[in-house]
Amino acid sequence: MTDALRQDLTAAGFTVDRLDGLWGAEAAASLHRGSRVAALRALAARDTTPLSTLATLFVLGLPVARADADAAFPTAGLDAVIAAGLVRPEDTGSEDGTPDAGTEDGTVAPTVDLRPYAFVDDLGAGSWWIVSDLGELALGTALGEEHVLGIGGATTTLSGLQVPVPVRRVLDLGTGCGIQAMHARRFADEVVATDISRRALDIARFNAQLNDIDGIEFRYGSLFEPVAGERFDRIVSNPPFVITPRREGVPSYEYRDGGMVGDALVETVLRGLADHLEPGGTAQLLGNWEYHWGVDGLDRVGSWFEGTGLDTWVIERERQDPPGYAEIWIRDGGTKPGTAAFDQLVDAWLDDFQARRVTGVGFGYVVVRRPAAGVAGPGGAVHLRRAERLPETLGSNPAGLGATVARVLDAAEWLGAHDDDALAAAHLRVAGDVTEERFYWPGNDDPTVMTLVQGGGFGRRVDADTALAAFVGACDGDLSVAAIIGAIAQITGADERALTADLLPRARDLVLDGLLLPA
Repeated sequence: MTDALRQDLTAAGFTVDRLDGLWGAEAAASLHRGSRVAALRALAARDTTPLSTLATLFVLGLPVARADADAAFPTAGLDAVIAAGLVRPEDTGSEDGTPDAGTEDGTVAPTVDLRPYAFVDDLGAGSWWIVSDLGELALGTALGEEHVLGIGGATTTLSGLQVPVPVRRVLDLGTGCGIQAMHARRFADEVVATDISRRALDIARFNAQLNDIDGIEFRYGSLFEPVAGERFDRIVSNPPFVITPRREGVPSYEYRDGGMVGDALVETVLRGLADHLEPGGTAQLLGNWEYHWGVDGLDRVGSWFEGTGLDTWVIERERQDPPGYAEIWIRDGGTKPGTAAFDQLVDAWLDDFQARRVTGVGFGYVVVRRPAAGVAGPGGAVHLRRAERLPETLGSNPAGLGATVARVLDAAEWLGAHDDDALAAAHLRVAGDVTEERFYWPGNDDPTVMTLVQGGGFGRRVDADTALAAFVGACDGDLSVAAIIGAIAQITGADERALTADLLPRARDLVLDGLLLPA
């Protein structure tokens, strides 16, 4: 059935670009904000086609005439689509029995959300169709606790964070609708996708079949239980990390709530990585972590890796105060602000945070690598233990941050193998996306501010003094680090030893951040 459905979706032109063309950019933006009025007005001005029928059914979440649905599924057949559970006939009959569900005059309504999805990664552009549960707009009510989420901001963040390096085996922990497993399969021989929701696994399996993707094994179970004793070259996870009060009357959504107190689920996942990564294996995850009274959130995350021997890089992209955090996730579940139910839930969240002395919640990325055998740093130490806050706008990354993550991990390994003498003997070059900004006081020939700017990756901006700007400007791969520093010292009259002590640590940082590359 999925083969025939794929043919129908293709024949109808059910793609992201065609949908945008169907109702226009303004209506598409309005849909993103939760209103379908503009899209409906655009459709009303057009003739009915299989594309408009599919858009009305699966994107707008509205019923369509059975005759139109028949025309939209000429290959699969509407009866097969109904049997697959994608749509259902609506009872439009009167008490005398005519017309009723199943007649040519009836209507059919969607039971799932099915929409096109387009992406770009290091292998190029791609597109799929993704099934998930109907959203709040289609349902008109709050989401059910077993809701299977579709494509969202976290989806694209994590898919872009996946390292685009071919490997043998990948684990997608908490697969949901299966989108991360599908992305992982593009760079892996085989993928294991797990989830605690049987419905999520059914939908994920259907999505893989609909898009003709093989090589993914779906397993039921909690966290690492389905893969006990197994190791992987890569682990990706958007775990159900949302911090939810463990209290009666507070909805517990499977797609976002792991059923543990506070951020204990994220801690459990991170602590379990060491037992399931092959040497040289990496992990890319999203997560929340709590700030407690007098305890920094990033320090708490770092403590979860103590004794694991893993390289770790924690990037906090955002921090929210308790009321703001509660309000976001209550709205996410479909409860409207200004209602008694909303206020009661905010109270429950704030009671929980207060009782556990939580002062804030951080959100961000966690990147992990198990060092390969024989490449540990001096004395067997890990190469990378980094925690930073990067709330600023990212650089230009059309294919996502995965390549940047890979470069940072490689740079950390390279730096771990180069002490100061080896770094001084190395030849470095400036990355191709690095520029330099200079600002001057009017009438002054000497710059007052110099900044190195990274065009891609995390879009880092590094303040530079005269010595660092001269050093970076001379890094074209021809001269060694020591030779460049010596030349700068000779030109400026600076003490070479003091200049070396100043520039070598900063050169390390620039290599790690990707502004300088080993030649």
